[in-house]
Amino acid sequence: MLWCPDWPITAILRDLAIPENAPLALIDKGEVFACSPAARLDGVRRGLRVREAQARCPALTVKHYDPDLDERVFEPVVTAIEQIMPGVQLVRPGLCAIQTQGPSRYYGGESLAAAALIATLTALGLTAARIGIADSPFAAEHAARATEVLVGVEQDPIWVVPAGGSAQFLGSFPLEVLEEPRLTVLLKRLGIRTLGEFAALDATDVRNRFGIEGALAHRKACGLDHRSVVARTPPPELDVAVDFEPALVRIDQLAFAFRTAADRFVERLRETGLVCTALRVLLHSESGEVSDRLWRHPRWFDADDVLDRVRWQLQGGGLIEHGLHSGITRVHTIPETVEDLGDHADGLWGTGPDESIHHGLARVQSMLGHGAVLTASIAGGRMLKDRRVFIPWGDSPAGNPLTAMEKSQPWPGRIPGPAPATVFDEPQQVQVLDTQGGSVDVDSRGMLITVPSEFSPPGATVRMTVHHWAGPWPVTERWWDSSGRTLNRFQLVDATGAAWLLLLEDHQWWAEASYD
Repeated sequence: MLWCPDWPITAILRDLAIPENAPLALIDKGEVFACSPAARLDGVRRGLRVREAQARCPALTVKHYDPDLDERVFEPVVTAIEQIMPGVQLVRPGLCAIQTQGPSRYYGGESLAAAALIATLTALGLTAARIGIADSPFAAEHAARATEVLVGVEQDPIWVVPAGGSAQFLGSFPLEVLEEPRLTVLLKRLGIRTLGEFAALDATDVRNRFGIEGALAHRKACGLDHRSVVARTPPPELDVAVDFEPALVRIDQLAFAFRTAADRFVERLRETGLVCTALRVLLHSESGEVSDRLWRHPRWFDADDVLDRVRWQLQGGGLIEHGLHSGITRVHTIPETVEDLGDHADGLWGTGPDESIHHGLARVQSMLGHGAVLTASIAGGRMLKDRRVFIPWGDSPAGNPLTAMEKSQPWPGRIPGPAPATVFDEPQQVQVLDTQGGSVDVDSRGMLITVPSEFSPPGATVRMTVHHWAGPWPVTERWWDSSGRTLNRFQLVDATGAAWLLLLEDHQWWAEASYD
C-alpha cells in the first residue's frame, strides 16, 4: 500500500503553489476536513469549527475542500506508478494498492521494489510518501501508517511485515482502526480492547454472534482481509493534440490544419461509446502564452462544433478577455465531461424539432460568432434586472461568469414568487400621491409617513385611484460601502386592476416591473 499523508493538503499546495510551511486548513460543511502539519502544531484538528480553528491559529489560511482537485492532482502520480509497476488499484486519492509479486521478482525483492517506487515519487516532489507491505491490504495500509510513528527515529518510509506475520503486527492496534463503531462498542463491553484479543476468538463463534460484519472484521484482525487488489484499467487516451511547425498566424490556416484532428477526436470518443458534452481547449503560442477555455454544449460535440470552439477561442470576444497575439504552435483538446453514447442516441422516430432547433442555432452561431446567439438564464440578486442575464447558446449557467451570483443563496430583500411578468430594462419614473396630493415617503424608521391614495403610471399624465397596496420592504445593499444603496419596495394595484412593483429611492418613485 502506498500512502501519501495529508493528501488533500498536498494537492492544494501543489495546485496553488502555497508554501509548504504555511498553516492551512480545508473546510467542508463548516468544519475542518484536513489541516497541514504547521496548523496542527497550533492545535488545529480535524472536526473543529472554522472559528475555533482560527482562534487557535490566527495565521491560519482557510480554503474549501475540493474532492475533484484531489483526484486531478493524484492522477499523474498513479500514471507514474503504472509506468514502473503495472496493476495499481486506486483506493482513494493519496492511497493505492499494488500487488507485490511482479515488482518483487523484477526488482529482486519487496524492499527493493518499494525503494524504486519511493525514488519515483521523490522525483515527482512527494517526499513524504510511505509504503507498507503485508499479507493483506488492511495490514499493509496500517504498516504504511506505522512508518509515520517511527519517522523521527529511523527515517525509513518503508515497513515490510514478514509473510505470515500480519496478525502479530496488528495485535497491538486498538479496535477503532476497524472503523466499525457499533462493533467496537460491543467488543469493549465484553472486555476486548485490541485486534489481537479480537483475533484470538473463534471465527465460527464470531460469525454466529456478530454476523457477517463481525466475521469480516475478524478476518481483518487476523491479517486475512477479504478484499483483493483489483488493478484499474487505464482509461483510453481521448485527448488530441496537434503541434504546428512553423507556428500558424492565420485562423483560417489553423482551422484547415486542425480539421483532421477534430474528426479524429470525435471518432475516438465514438469508438469507446462516448460523447463529449464539455470540452477544454488549450492553445499554445510561440511567445509562451496559453489560452485555456472550457466549452459546453447543449447536446454533444461533433467535429464541426470542436472546430468552431477552437476558432472562437482564437478570435476572442464575448466572455473571452482577449485572443492570442502570436502564432499558434499547439492545439490541445481534452474531453472534460463525457457521457454514454446511448444516453444521447436518437429515438426510434428521430428527435425531430429538437434536432432542427439545435442544428439551426448552432449554424447561426457558427456564422456570426459565439456571442451572437443568447439564451436567458436566472441568476441570484435582489433587483429583478440583476437576476435576468443572457449567456451564449450552449454554455452552462453554472460555469458562466455572468451567472456567478448563485440564485440558491438567501438574498435578503429579494421579491418572493410569483415573479412579475414584465421587467423593465430601466426603472420607469412614476408618482404615488397621498390624499393631500403630496408624494408619499418613508421616515428614517422605514414607516410610511402618509398613505398612498393616487398613482400615476409610467408615461401617463392621468392619476388613478390606488385600490390596494403592500409594503414597504426595505432593501439595503453594501451598507458599509459608499457605492451601496438603500431603497424600499412596494406592491400596488390601481383602479384598472393592474398590479405594479414599485421602488422608493431617494424620495423618488420608480416602477421596476408589472404583474400581467
